[in-house]
Amino acid sequence: MRAIALFGLGLLLLAAPVVAQDVTEQGTGAVLRGLEKVSGDVSDIDMDNGTRAEFGRLRIELGECRYPEGDPVGEAFAFVTIREEGREAPYFSGWMIASAPALNALDHPRYDIWVMRCKTSE
Repeated sequence: MRAIALFGLGLLLLAAPVVAQDVTEQGTGAVLRGLEKVSGDVSDIDMDNGTRAEFGRLRIELGECRYPEGDPVGEAFAFVTIREEGREAPYFSGWMIASAPALNALDHPRYDIWVMRCKTSE
């Protein structure tokens, strides 16, 4: 019984840092980066929450950008929907994370889009 209690306490202590990081702030928008793989062109895409932008044949919609309190750059995450011209269903819809772009990435043969950071003011 004591071993179970110690195990539970250990799990609680391991979870404590995660709980502390749950305090997030909403940015006013995000800066995304786009790569056109054929030509190698790279562009930064500055977006406000709730807006759309075009990148090649893609239409990018930014829902919102959030970040841990005090860190709008490294740990930013944004809800993004990406549609391709001539295709009804979204090519990508979900949260992209700045510090781990491959974790939930756009899987497109010609384009890469990833989140760089949240914007904190207009």
